[in-house]
Amino acid sequence: MSLSMYQASVPPFLHMLKNLSAILGKAEAFAAEHKIEPEVLLSWRLAPDMFPLVRQVQIAADFAKGTTARLAGAEVPKYADDEKTFAELKARIA
Repeated sequence: MSLSMYQASVPPFLHMLKNLSAILGKAEAFAAEHKIEPEVLLSWRLAPDMFPLVRQVQIAADFAKGTTARLAGAEVPKYADDEKTFAELKARIA
């Protein structure tokens, strides 16, 4: 049985983005529970040399859309990378 590039890439990307959305939901709940401004939490880094959370999500979305567009022979869509809230990030990866 052969496996197409679509089967090898799109379902894993969809799964990853769904999980990322759930993680963002947990982070949003954590911020609310601990009275942390959402914008502050989104600016946090796991290590000093890492991008902040908001940029990590943007990169994950860019990777998924870029790879699938290239596999389809289509032009890669461009996003402004101006998300500042959990809702905006969730909309980007939806």
